[in-house]
Amino acid sequence: MIRAMGSVFDKWARRWMPNPMLFAILLTFVTYVLGLILTDSGPFQMIQHWNKGFWALLTFGMQMCLILVTGHALATSPIVRKGIEKLAGIPKAQAGAVALVALTAAIASLINWGLGIIVGALMAREVGRSGHMRKIKMHYPLLGAAGYAGFLTWHGGFSGSAPLLVATKGHFLEKSIGIIPTSLTLFSPLNIAVTIALLIVIPVTMLLMAPKNDAEIIEITDVDPDLIADDKSQEIARADMVPADKIENSRIISWLIGLMGLSFVVWYFYSNGFKLNLDIVNFTFLFAGIILQGTPINYIRAVNEGAKSCAGIIIQFPFYAGIMGMMKFSGLVAIIAGGFVAISTSFTYPLFAFLSAGLVNLFVPSGGGQVAVQGPVMAQAAQVLNFSMPKTMMAIAYGDAWTNMLQPFWALALLGITRLRARDIVGYTMVVLITSGIVFALGLMFVPG
Repeated sequence: MIRAMGSVFDKWARRWMPNPMLFAILLTFVTYVLGLILTDSGPFQMIQHWNKGFWALLTFGMQMCLILVTGHALATSPIVRKGIEKLAGIPKAQAGAVALVALTAAIASLINWGLGIIVGALMAREVGRSGHMRKIKMHYPLLGAAGYAGFLTWHGGFSGSAPLLVATKGHFLEKSIGIIPTSLTLFSPLNIAVTIALLIVIPVTMLLMAPKNDAEIIEITDVDPDLIADDKSQEIARADMVPADKIENSRIISWLIGLMGLSFVVWYFYSNGFKLNLDIVNFTFLFAGIILQGTPINYIRAVNEGAKSCAGIIIQFPFYAGIMGMMKFSGLVAIIAGGFVAISTSFTYPLFAFLSAGLVNLFVPSGGGQVAVQGPVMAQAAQVLNFSMPKTMMAIAYGDAWTNMLQPFWALALLGITRLRARDIVGYTMVVLITSGIVFALGLMFVPG
């Protein structure tokens, strides 16, 4: 049944799923019209809201480009590449390969969401490449989908925006809900049970969708033959080097600047513990990559290659920021969340909180941004219904992660690295949307918070 669902949704996505840029534009139109219908904002006011939010993700967009570029440079260094190739060479069949990619991405996403995105993409590409080299037929779009499906675990992991926010002193909801420690959210029986279930359900769902018919398999070379090419550094004989070449190929320079950067990384973790954020992940990737690439010019070449994958992020993030602006400043988020709250009881509230967060996430695909605009409404409702506040925060967190399986915003980095299209993977991730939705719903309804 799972394989049949995957096939049906895959055919639908290939026919109807537009390029992510067009998806963002169409979503802009939908948000604009909803604002006109459901709020008191006029036509030009909605455009003003749009513009007010349009540039809000510039810093975040740059961080995402850097994680993609620095992650690519690190992963293509000789020693890391060999390690990934060994891991990618473990599966002996397509189903095992798909499960391995999904599980690796899910575990990495638990550690840090940015790490999960890059690890999932690189594993999908390398497993597909390894399969081709070993003459094992593997459906490359399914590998890409598996790399993205693992991202579902992030908001219940160590970088989850909602649980970390409400555990931080001085957060914007502190006066109404107080400080909620992570022992009641991330380390609650609910989140432990849901996370373990996802680590099983996601890989199993993906492997069950592996096509049996060879005619249905799209291999990595069918997507882009260059994906299996070896990255060879261009060596220049020492005797032929001019001074500029010697500087570019100096290992001493790479080691000096690399050690400067990594010395700060060591100090950071010593001072702060294992507290990951995008900045420290990028900083670590950058200087580790410089050292492991061997020479400055090798690193520059790796960065140039990785930067080709940033186009979607650069142009699409402003459109999503604009959508967030319309949702926030028009009051659409409060209206949508309030509608779900109005039909809730103390028993159904966690389910409706989860569903409303999933719907809002389609328009506000940013964990921190969504908590900021939806959190106050859901917190007030939980107080009225006398419902668990920690469980409310986890319902928002799960809903935010859940509909990423339909929303291609977070897939942009993966699509750039794997060179797949959104329509190649969304059909499969829609099936994961269904199976994971069951896990989230059952957990929220029946597992203690």
